[in-house]
Amino acid sequence: MNLRPLTVADETAAIRAHEALASEDFPFLFDFRLGDSFLAYVRRVDAFNDGGPFFTEGGVPGIFLVAECEGEIVGRLSVRYELNAYLREYGGHVGYCVLPGFRRRGHGTEMLAAGLDLLWRRGLDRALLTCDDDNVGSIAVIERAGGSYAKTIPGDQEGGADKRHYLFSRDSSPATLRSLKNPIVSPPGQKA
Repeated sequence: MNLRPLTVADETAAIRAHEALASEDFPFLFDFRLGDSFLAYVRRVDAFNDGGPFFTEGGVPGIFLVAECEGEIVGRLSVRYELNAYLREYGGHVGYCVLPGFRRRGHGTEMLAAGLDLLWRRGLDRALLTCDDDNVGSIAVIERAGGSYAKTIPGDQEGGADKRHYLFSRDSSPATLRSLKNPIVSPPGQKA
């Protein structure tokens, strides 16, 4: 698996992924509406990856990458280097999703390991991950990776699911994450 920036060449696959996850009420592309200019969207993602604000989630720095396996987009990873009030409750430092046809193949675990690695490289010592209380797949990935359960909080005002909070520490990263061959994150290289 390779993690890399989104490009304009990804338009068809990314929109297909966005539509596939819409039925699960989970965005593949943050703050994207069908009919928007994909070129303009990729430029916004590039600006975010270069230090700009994180879409509509309150302007925290981070990175948004797509996960690719054998030339096909299988998911996405978003890493927030800082947390605002909303992210402290509902989003956490690392967010990832795996497209339905590619689940249960280890992609979520690889993305989580890469996201934590990016945080540790930035000098963070602790990371918060959240997931819906009924997302059995994410719960399994996070717990297998050594996430320490902290609490469950009620869903947001918009009727979202209750959120489970998990903590990771750089010093206590489990052997499963340390021994995992972290995917190489491709440099931005190709801009829109």
